[in-house]
Amino acid sequence: MGAWLGERLSEFIDVAGFIADERFVYESGSPVSGNDPYRPHTFVWFYRDLREEVFVPGAIHVVHQDERILVVDKPAFLSTIPRGRHVAQSVVVRLRAELGLPELSPLHRLDRVTSGLLLLATEKRWRGLYQSMFQRGEVNKVYRALAPRTADLEFPVTVRNHLEKRRGRMQAEVVADAPVNAESVIELESEVDEASAVYRLAPRTGRTHQLRMHMFGLGIPISGDPLYPVVRDVSVDDFAHPLQLLASELSFIDPVDGDRRRFASVRTLPLPEEAGP
Repeated sequence: MGAWLGERLSEFIDVAGFIADERFVYESGSPVSGNDPYRPHTFVWFYRDLREEVFVPGAIHVVHQDERILVVDKPAFLSTIPRGRHVAQSVVVRLRAELGLPELSPLHRLDRVTSGLLLLATEKRWRGLYQSMFQRGEVNKVYRALAPRTADLEFPVTVRNHLEKRRGRMQAEVVADAPVNAESVIELESEVDEASAVYRLAPRTGRTHQLRMHMFGLGIPISGDPLYPVVRDVSVDDFAHPLQLLASELSFIDPVDGDRRRFASVRTLPLPEEAGP
């Protein structure tokens, strides 16, 4: 196994050193030995070197916890899962350690720059049951956003179009004359001042950047958005100006016991500068 790993990976990492330090492991978690015979169709994992990550400010509030699920209210700038440059600074890695839940896993997506409610399964055995609710569209999600006031629209308004997010591109785009794959209902909830208002957003689908694109398309882009209407050069470690988009409500019928579940964010708009709790 050591010779095969060396042939494949020695250009990128010190294979012999990784084996000596037991940084290569099988799916079972047992370390790979350089003398192990080659095993086809076998998963081998390794622990890579990570950059030193800047701590993301803001508390992860535990809204609800039971045997099967965990509902948390995450701050802006904190990734849901470990990926790319954000590993230790992710909801999953932080809470697996803090709560002693090694199998904790998210059941839906929430962008790194979006704040609010996130539903997670405490163990692998519960994940499929709860994920299927999202796949069947049985989970009601409500967001709230701070954006410019407008006198040009009559609310509520339903936005329906086809959105596509191409690999390698920062922004999503509307594809004209394509079948509808994104739908949102947007309402004016309250006026904050002469320039801004809070809007209630109810997505009926879950496309990437859907709510941000729909608000932008209406001429009222969400405050603090680093991508819409234009891509701004903002460092991933710059936490000064959070996106004013909050996943504020989550409700569903529990697939295990049939109970009606409803959860609400402890955060309110506007989200404070520096992404404080």
